[in-house]
Parts: sequence; C-alpha cells; structure tokens
Amino acid sequence: MKTERSAELLKRAQAVIPGGVNSPVRAFRAVGGVPPFITKAQGANLWDADGNRYLDYVGSWGPMILGHAEPSVVEAAKVAIERSSSFGAPTEAEVKMAELVVQRVPSVERVRLVSSGTEATMSAIRVARGATGRDDIVKFEGCYHGHADYLLVKAGSGVATFDLPDSPGVPADFAKHTITLPYNDADALTALFEARGDEIAAVIVEPITGNMGVIPPASEFLETLRRVTKAHGAVLIFDEVMTGFRVHPAGAQGLLGITPDLSAFGKIIGGGMPMAAYGGRADLMDQVAPAGPIYQAGTLSGNPCAVAAGLKTLQALGAPGTYDQLEKTCKGLEAGLTDALQSAGVSGRIQRVGSMLTLFFNDGRPVRNFEEVRACDHEKFKKFFHGMLERGIYLPASGYEAWFVSLAHTAEDIERTVEAARGALGDL
Repeated sequence: MKTERSAELLKRAQAVIPGGVNSPVRAFRAVGGVPPFITKAQGANLWDADGNRYLDYVGSWGPMILGHAEPSVVEAAKVAIERSSSFGAPTEAEVKMAELVVQRVPSVERVRLVSSGTEATMSAIRVARGATGRDDIVKFEGCYHGHADYLLVKAGSGVATFDLPDSPGVPADFAKHTITLPYNDADALTALFEARGDEIAAVIVEPITGNMGVIPPASEFLETLRRVTKAHGAVLIFDEVMTGFRVHPAGAQGLLGITPDLSAFGKIIGGGMPMAAYGGRADLMDQVAPAGPIYQAGTLSGNPCAVAAGLKTLQALGAPGTYDQLEKTCKGLEAGLTDALQSAGVSGRIQRVGSMLTLFFNDGRPVRNFEEVRACDHEKFKKFFHGMLERGIYLPASGYEAWFVSLAHTAEDIERTVEAARGALGDL
C-alpha cells in the first residue's frame, strides 16, 4: 500500500493545522501510522491521495448511511446550492425537515436545527437548566456529548463525584456542576438521586453508546433513568447524534421503548452535511427564544444545502425494508467476524445494535461500561487495524469507536471484509 502522498500532505498539514488534522481521531494517534488523505468516495468505497481504494466502515463517523455520494442526495444539494449556499432567513425546506422529524420521533413535539452535535447537546442542556432553575447535570463515563466545557470531565470514582476538567482551558468552576456515573449502573444512579435528586437539572446519556464502542444498555438501566428523573423533576436528554435514524426510524428511543424529554440528533440528519438538531416536549422547547427566554442562535442553522441533503436522506430511509436491509447486512458482518475470531483462535467480543458494531479484543465476555472497554487489548486492536488497512478495509482508528454499515454495502463487500479479517486475525 502506497503512503507517500498522504505522508507528504500530513507533513504540510502539521505545519499549519494542530496535529495536522481538524478533529483528533483522524490523526491515527491510537493506532500509529500515516492516515490516508481521502480524495473521493462513492458508495461503500474510499480512494486516497496515493490511489489506494478502501472498503469503508467509518462512513464519515456515521452520517453516510445511504453510502457516499448517493445520487439523489448529491442532486438535492446541487439544486439547493445553485439557489445560494445560505440565506440567514427562514425557508420552506426547514419546515419540511422539522415536520418530518416530529413525524418520525414521537417524543419530539418541537425541534430546532443547529450546525453540529455539540451545539445540539449544549443547547438541550441549556434548555433543561433554564426550565428547571437548577445547575447540576449528570453524564456517564465513556459517553461523549461534544466538546462543551462542562461535558469535558474525567470519570469519577465511587457512587458519584464532581469531576475535574479533562482538558486544559476548561475552568474548574464549569466542570464542578457535572456529575459522572458509571454507564449501565442503575444502583449508582438510584443512590445519586436519593441523595441529591432535587438539585439535578438533567441527565444526558447515549441510550446505546458508540463513543466508547457499541454498548447496549442493561435491561434495567434506562428504565431506572426514566423513573428517577421523572420522580425528581429532572430532564432526561437522549444524545442520539449517533443512533438517531440509524438503529430505528425513531432512533434508539424507538427501538428501546423509552421516551426522553429532550433529544439531540446529528450525523444522519444532515446527510453528510454540517447539520444537527435538538427537540422534545413542547413545554420545554417553547422556552427557547424567540418563543421564550432561553437564548440560542446560529447564523448557519438550517443551512439550505444541509437541509436539502438531510431531508433527502431521511426520505430515502423511509422506504419500505430499509432498516431490514441494514439489519441483515450488519448481522451478516457480525456472524462472519465471529466465525473469523473462532477460526483464528483469537478471543474477542463483537457487540452490535442495528448497523453499528464494535470488535472488542477481550476474553469474550460482554462489555458493559468504560472500565471494561479500557481493559480490552488495544495493542491487539492496533495490529488488527493495520492488518485490515493493508487489505483495503478502512476501520475507525480506535478500539473505542463504532463501525458503521451503510445501505451501499453489499453481500460481496461483507464477504471481502470477513476474508480480510481472517487474514488480519491470523497474523495476530
């Protein structure tokens, strides 16, 4: 595999961009080596600056559920940009997008479009704090909700702790209102709310995690979360930036049957363009300006090109059999990888929900929380990652990430991936 051109581009980038990348995971720090600089993509495939072709399981970290450069999405964005890339004024397409989200997700009665997942989660938390008049929020170890100051905190120990900032530049006074609990620990959650539930404005959670790899919720975890937040008047926020419109037409909440008060959406909702949204109960969302006193704004919110791409993507996902196809394709990948692990005599655990999965290198037991993810063999993942890359399979460059399957992945693509995995696992 050639890397000369990508290596040259990386060197140039490092001279003018921090670390040479515009988002940290792209730098391959967790696995080493030269990250391919991508020049084009089509369907389930990528090509880099050196002419290498890869079968893609990153999918721009989730948005490309239809596949790259899907013709109807490209055409919609083209028509929109020919009318102007931005108006800074209302459009009919924004109304159609909002109507579609409200139709698809029963918990959402009002929705506001923004430009990034970070904006969506940050705004939802502001609404929760404003509506309750409380300051403290709860998050779970290993769940990532964007880079807002009060969400970049280290994991606590014991039942719950107020945490220190996890990044320089984040004042301790901001982070002190964030409480961190272990994911999937219903007992710790119950104990916290018994002790100080009336001080908590909101709990934000990935209902199915993807930012520490795919971890489904334990059977009692989300039920307990819904019960205690309701009992104490706290707002339950589902971060569906990753799972929204991917694991079910109504997101994880539709799949799991749990109704949050507010939800944040991103990735798929923009069809590969920079767009996200937050929404929920009307009484909460009607407190957002100009309907209410809680201020949130954005010059490019509801950008016409992003709305066009996102609307076309959601419409395509509404076709009959779409989610059945995604389930079948990813289930086939899961089965093939499981067989490849067994054939190679390598211990590991594949965890999947819908078209998201992660291969954890451990003793084969279920992975339930961040501590168990950290205990996995990440050196083995690093070797596996490069073995797959050499065989033309492009995976997320970290053992803490989800793989994404798209509608463009074919049965032949899955067979090719499994054969590559047999080879890469055999080299471990």
